[in-house]
Amino acid sequence: MRTKLISAPYTIWMTLFIIVPMGLVAFFAFTDKSGAFTLDNIARVGQYSNVFLRSIWLGALATFISLLLGYPLAYTIAKAAPNRQSFLILLIMLPMWMNFLLRTYAWMSLLEDNGLINNMLAAVGLPRIHMINTAGAVVLGMVYNYIPYMILPIYSVLTKIDNSVIEAAQDLGANNRNVFLKVVLPMSMPGVISGVTMVFVPAVSTFIISKMLGGGGNLLIGDLIDMQFLGSAYNPNLGSAISLVLMVIILICMGIMNQFDDGENAGGGMIL
Repeated sequence: MRTKLISAPYTIWMTLFIIVPMGLVAFFAFTDKSGAFTLDNIARVGQYSNVFLRSIWLGALATFISLLLGYPLAYTIAKAAPNRQSFLILLIMLPMWMNFLLRTYAWMSLLEDNGLINNMLAAVGLPRIHMINTAGAVVLGMVYNYIPYMILPIYSVLTKIDNSVIEAAQDLGANNRNVFLKVVLPMSMPGVISGVTMVFVPAVSTFIISKMLGGGGNLLIGDLIDMQFLGSAYNPNLGSAISLVLMVIILICMGIMNQFDDGENAGGGMIL
């Protein structure tokens, strides 16, 4: 009874802001404007399969780049002196203290045709490059905004790996490459899985990054949902159906990722 009382505030919060909204999404997805049951909204989602594929592809690409850049950085921080680790983590977290929109606006000013990067290229006699309103700009914005969510869980796992395990592998004749591939990498997989999940989920459903950096030619699922609820094509029933399908896709991807976690590493990161 005491445990139930302690968890009551969270239960109420979860009911009001998770269960009820998801129930409303499901209700609107399977009803028409008059409130009658229908499957037309779900059937119409297939018309936007190209948008789903583009969103999944760009989200997966941004996740892969974040992992490619984030893992070595997390490993370097974990191997640094303890008094330097806090400072390095502070540098990773520092951009997140700034508003998300301001960070994205900053990239707009950098990537524009008359932006800082192109002006620097022109100043040294190089041709200007069109970077804004491209898929590459969208991926860049995703990586920049979400890479801390990749670094932090991997770092938290790497710092918990006992050095005696690495020393034992070295005593048994393993070189640095084998120690990393056979010991460090497998033991850090819970953090990798957590980081991949924490980056892929917001990346695949983002809308403000694609709207500001991608222009109208790089429509993603988030933009499509935003249009159905707030745009000129107001249709909350279709928007709810798209949101429901997106949630199912994300749950499937998370389930697939969690299959790679053997559950034996106690020092792992958070699996959503």
